[in-house]
Amino acid sequence: MRYYSVIAPLALVSLALTAPLAAQSDAPPAMGQYTAVAVPPLGPASDYEWNYTRSDVPVDPAWTFGTLPNGMRYALRHNETPAGTALVRLRIGSGSLEEHDDERGLAHYLEHMAFNGSAKIPEGEMVKLLERKGLAFGADTNASTGFETTTYKLDLPRTDGDMIDTALMLMRETASNLTLSPAAVEREQGVILAEKRDRNTFALRATEDSWQFLTPDARYTQRLPIGIDETIRAADPARLRGFYKRTYVPANTVLIVVGDIDVAKVEAKIRSMFGVWQPSAPPSAKVASPIDTSRKGLSHVYLDPALSERVTVSRLSRWRNEPDTIAQRQQNLLRQVGYAIVNRRLAQLVRTDDPPFRAAGFGSNDLFQSANVTGLTIDTVDGGWQTGLDAAAKVWRQSMIYGFTGAEVAEQVARLRAAQVNAANSQDTRSNAALVNAMENLLRDGLVPSTPQSSLERFEAFAPAITPVNVLAALRQDAAPLDDPLIRFQGRTAPAGGADALRQTWDTAIVAPVAQPEAKDVPQFGYDDFGTPGTVVSDTISPVLGIREIRFANGVRLNLKQTDLQKDRIAFRLSLDGGDLLNTAQEPLTTAMVSTLPLGGLGKHSQDEIESIFAGRTVSLNIQSRGDAFVMDGTTVPEDMSQQLDLLTAAITDPGYRREGEVRYQRSIANFFKQKDATPASALGTSIGGILSNSDPRFSLQPQCAYEALSFHKLRYAIADRLEHGAIELALVGDFDQQAVIAQVARTLGALPARETEFRDSPWLRQRPFTDKRTRHTIYHTGESDQALIGFIWPTVGDRDPAKMAQFELLERIVKIELQDELRERLGKTYSPDVSSSISHLWIDYGTFSLAASVDVKDLDVTRASIAAVLRDLSRKPISSDLLKRARQPLLEDYANALKTNGGWLRLVDRAQTQPELIERFEEMPKRLKAVTHRQLRQTAGEYLTPNAAVEVVVVPAVSTEKSTPSTTEAPNSGDTRPASTAPVAPEIGR
Repeated sequence: MRYYSVIAPLALVSLALTAPLAAQSDAPPAMGQYTAVAVPPLGPASDYEWNYTRSDVPVDPAWTFGTLPNGMRYALRHNETPAGTALVRLRIGSGSLEEHDDERGLAHYLEHMAFNGSAKIPEGEMVKLLERKGLAFGADTNASTGFETTTYKLDLPRTDGDMIDTALMLMRETASNLTLSPAAVEREQGVILAEKRDRNTFALRATEDSWQFLTPDARYTQRLPIGIDETIRAADPARLRGFYKRTYVPANTVLIVVGDIDVAKVEAKIRSMFGVWQPSAPPSAKVASPIDTSRKGLSHVYLDPALSERVTVSRLSRWRNEPDTIAQRQQNLLRQVGYAIVNRRLAQLVRTDDPPFRAAGFGSNDLFQSANVTGLTIDTVDGGWQTGLDAAAKVWRQSMIYGFTGAEVAEQVARLRAAQVNAANSQDTRSNAALVNAMENLLRDGLVPSTPQSSLERFEAFAPAITPVNVLAALRQDAAPLDDPLIRFQGRTAPAGGADALRQTWDTAIVAPVAQPEAKDVPQFGYDDFGTPGTVVSDTISPVLGIREIRFANGVRLNLKQTDLQKDRIAFRLSLDGGDLLNTAQEPLTTAMVSTLPLGGLGKHSQDEIESIFAGRTVSLNIQSRGDAFVMDGTTVPEDMSQQLDLLTAAITDPGYRREGEVRYQRSIANFFKQKDATPASALGTSIGGILSNSDPRFSLQPQCAYEALSFHKLRYAIADRLEHGAIELALVGDFDQQAVIAQVARTLGALPARETEFRDSPWLRQRPFTDKRTRHTIYHTGESDQALIGFIWPTVGDRDPAKMAQFELLERIVKIELQDELRERLGKTYSPDVSSSISHLWIDYGTFSLAASVDVKDLDVTRASIAAVLRDLSRKPISSDLLKRARQPLLEDYANALKTNGGWLRLVDRAQTQPELIERFEEMPKRLKAVTHRQLRQTAGEYLTPNAAVEVVVVPAVSTEKSTPSTTEAPNSGDTRPASTAPVAPEIGR
């Protein structure tokens, strides 16, 4: 495992998969009904002992580890972040790599079957049981199958005894008591085939091709977790039971429970319930997956019209067994710094006004403890591969020949130190999810979960040894030399000269002379005086949630909520009047480039300089156009709050508008348009805004040339007035000294010239049309010929009627449950139907209710009829009390837990002064949800969700003789750091 790998030359796929579970009683079946039996021999102790016992890295003593006599392990921890909740994970140490040739896909199939009946839970009742207790399917109840593991997941919204008992009982049933009935196996087949169909995209096919080129004889290349049609269609109870009994054995199982629990009581229950589990046989030996590391000197071209241009240069090397020790961690730190500096240099080239590539990365990974791979990956504009490869090769060679400067190493050490200090300061309020992740790192990679404080102490002791000489030596020792490498090209058009040209370009690049890179000085931040500190003219505390609301003399508003939910962390969000309301029918792309602003730096500093200046500081700069505001948000620490405010204030008063940011935006446009119809979902996403708005330009994807005509010059003209005069509201939530942050805001934002005090609220700007063309709309995609999507969208209501909002929130859950039962469970036509109610606060009286299902093209008619039948029944037949409870309880649990994180608070503190009505609605929503009746829901469904009122959209394959079939060519020798796309995005429904 690599802790420092920035790119993944080999993309390894893990499927996060769900399958409905579905009892007529909330009470779990009685515990203690598991019969004790004799346990057969376990096999080698190393297979089931905790490996932290063999490391000198001290384990965090807050963990409780245990191993049952049958070999099953468990890890437990009390944690109160968030309070009153817990995460439960059952980890089976087998995935698709353990499948025999005639079992390809059975690990995943078995995962699905875990939700289809066991000795104590009738088929179809597990999900219903959990919904009644407040766990939403998908969000709180899930499972995943990967190459090496299968994991079952329950996120518990409460930790009372009944909830814990239910979770443990369900995990115990999964472990060895699944029924695997023939009827259930047969029904699930269609769901799995639907999932496989949906996952068959250009990106997955490209990944599989890259595996076949890099390691053609490796086992993993033939063990994609989703499986193959032949095996899926042939699956029966006998085959599934064979895999089940072979791999689901105690010594191959770990149970993790982290949260607000009584550890001693949970441990006793685990020992009682799981201690009697008898394996049918000792754990089977792991299947070997040898990789030929001598493979080299080959070049390969893979073409697909949906793929942007990428070249990957790779070399395989032997896997090194490096157990987790203090000495090994020190070596890993040196390697991490080396890889980070190489990638920092590549990023610097991206941030020029004529970059040689769109992105590039250098890194190493291990391949299932069978080999290591080192790779240099370069993403370019179409036709730019040669320039990009030359430039990246130069950076790589400079680094490996000349090493690194003291300043470069110091920058990375500062970043590492800041991360270590921040982790140590907040170690007592780490989230349940973070702790579960630490345990999974132990199980997957052997990384001992030590305390952040002890990690910081070890770091500080070793930091003086992190020198340029040591860093270069560690990097050279770890990274395989890219001599006579494997070179792979993917894109839309083959490079001139084909695979031979790739090799020739690389061979020329690695012998070209390279000079030692010049050291660069890091300037001081040029913004530290914004004028006379502002004065507070209003300071009150809201009676509802205790939010402190402050207004400065210049009009800037500050909202404070001090919490102890996460020690030493401050969540912030700055809203500045403007946002999407600046877009008009005449100028619909006014704010399209706003998110690119940070790429243009500041007036006095480029983005790259800013990164160096603030190395070691927990600060960030981003900006988005959202609704009626430009929004900057992130997380900082009290020590860096002042610097964070300096950066935000500088971004408002002196944005850089540098050409390098504009160039990066422009270079993403062509690829976006060439890829936008490559899947049914993306084709729908880029078209639906125009369909629903009668082609209103504000909500419709514009022609490619319109985006290409955008510039920072136009953006400056459009938003300068808002940046200078627009109302500002800043929200801070977390662990801070209130008087200190008030003084810091007074020195920065409060010192600006007087601004508008209110966000503009012009009703004519907040009108959004919904089409009156309630007909079927057909959209064409360029993906697979069997893929289709059908959707229905209805206009509903705005947010002026909170009672109606509650009805639609519940109706969304009910329709989701009913469609899941009909389309997935009964018919097996779709993997996961989507249902959404979106009620806008921005657009007056605007809301939508939408549903969609990905299906086989041949199943469009039956799917349409089934959806119509479900909606018809909702409006005509009584909604059962059980269905209503299953929909309502997860919502109530969501509201009960919403303010147990800083992020949850921020959503309310955000606009507490300018949008106080949102707080009132939040407070009252649980009562309104409880007050909704069966009759109201039936009336609402009958009033709004009628066939004639819907806009129907079908997405089907484009009929074209030029439909892509990926092509490959190969010739013998004659880590992904792609930034988030800033290309145009289609408007979202209902936003």
